[in-house]
Amino acid sequence: MKKLFILILSLSCYQNLNAQTTVIDKEKLLDFYQTQRYADAAKYLQSVYSEDTQDVKALSQIAYCNMMAGKLPDAEKSYLKINAIQPNTLPVLFSLASINSRRGNELKAKVYLESIIKLDSTNFNAYKQLAGFTDSTALKIAYLKKANALNAIDADVAYDLAFQYKNLKIYEPAYQVLKIAIAADTSNFILQQAQLPIANELKKYKEVISVGEKLLQNGGDANVVKDVGRAYFSLKNYQKCITLYKILEDMALQNESILYYMSISYRELKNYEMATTYAKKTVEEGISPNTALYYSLLGGIYEERNQNTNAIAAYKKGLTFSAYNTIYYRLGLLYDFKLNQTKTALGYYNQYLKSKPKAEDKSQIEYSKTRIAEINQPKASKIGLTSVQN
Repeated sequence: MKKLFILILSLSCYQNLNAQTTVIDKEKLLDFYQTQRYADAAKYLQSVYSEDTQDVKALSQIAYCNMMAGKLPDAEKSYLKINAIQPNTLPVLFSLASINSRRGNELKAKVYLESIIKLDSTNFNAYKQLAGFTDSTALKIAYLKKANALNAIDADVAYDLAFQYKNLKIYEPAYQVLKIAIAADTSNFILQQAQLPIANELKKYKEVISVGEKLLQNGGDANVVKDVGRAYFSLKNYQKCITLYKILEDMALQNESILYYMSISYRELKNYEMATTYAKKTVEEGISPNTALYYSLLGGIYEERNQNTNAIAAYKKGLTFSAYNTIYYRLGLLYDFKLNQTKTALGYYNQYLKSKPKAEDKSQIEYSKTRIAEINQPKASKIGLTSVQN
């Protein structure tokens, strides 16, 4: 009888314990959410639930609040608990991927996303995100193609896939990908602009002009001007090409290609003076401002290898691009001390001084002046000959 009483009492206590539920102040929690005080919401929920709680709903709320509050390590901790309790839940895997992505751990983010596509091979968002986590062009295209096949009208995926195709000069597929996305969103100027250079490559010049002119009316940027100008050039409307490309030149946005097309256009219009002007500008634009410096470097290397003829050739080639004053100085030293041609050296020392070297090159300036004086007075003291400043 006594044993039966104890058993009944035990069962009663167990039922009472299970009947107890966690009480949440919903109004308080709602106020935290509405005022976006997610850190306070997380702190409140953690004060209500025990640290070792296995309540998935509670852990999800805590994880979400911490993630929204930017407390990513705490959010990850809760999501990992959920993943241990209920493995391979897609929303949890996405959250873990997002957290790791935001923390710069792309490797772990990729692992979670790859787990998602193993569970769901038709998950568009997973493929889209994976494309952003690889440097492999082939793999990136594979992910983007899969995402595009699942949702052909997603503008971001269409743009990225077309961009990859364009870089590989695969123009027709790039054009078609954008065409479908544009048909679904005819006001998407970004997609339309992305299609212009591709359409040019496919010789769809009239389409480029039609679409491009509309984009220009809506504030199209310099790339639109460039693409439309090229289309006009291809259709032999040279004056229109010049008009558009002049806009780029006035904005200092010209490049070698722009200037080349302008020169050709002026030539076709029989304006040979302007054609010559822009041909020269094309040459100047095509030359790096550092070319002379590079030849100076090459000349110095030849000197160190005692290949003086090659050194002179490199230095003089550098001077054809710009009057880089250090080259004059180097040629002066080379002719002076390695070739013993003092008259030629004298000319280069003088050229160096006339090129207005910087004040910071004081030692080279002073040495050039001293050496010029010595060469002009052969019988003068040779003091200083061994103190060449390289």
